[in-house]
Amino acid sequence: MSRAKRRDTAAELGLRRELHALGLRYRVAFPVPGQRRRTIDVAFTRLKVAVFVDGCFWHGCPEHGTRPRSNSEWWNAKLSTNRARDRDTDRVLRELGWFVIRLWEHEEPRAAAMRVRTAVLLRRDGDDPTPGSLGRDDPGRTDQ
Repeated sequence: MSRAKRRDTAAELGLRRELHALGLRYRVAFPVPGQRRRTIDVAFTRLKVAVFVDGCFWHGCPEHGTRPRSNSEWWNAKLSTNRARDRDTDRVLRELGWFVIRLWEHEEPRAAAMRVRTAVLLRRDGDDPTPGSLGRDDPGRTDQ
């Protein structure tokens, strides 16, 4: 697990490239306030929009997430803990007034960037985006 990239993955870089092309400026690996060792992948700090690009394996994508066969009990616990941490991080950020967007690593970067742009523009204009209209529609996740 120490070899797994924590940031600057291909999916994150693709999203950031598209966001930059759309004229959006953001912070990378921004610390989650009050939470040690938790960071927001892409943060729009003034508008309080947090974007996470979740890996299909590590966060249990229903389309592409796999479970190792060897040591399966340990892996099941590990991956469940990851999802619980995601939900807790989302809760903390929402309580602090942030809007949270979670994307899967397999999502097309341009489409994902357009969803993020919509949220940023709505927040800038004083409107609150509705989670279902921007985030992934995934019944397996309850963190949106």
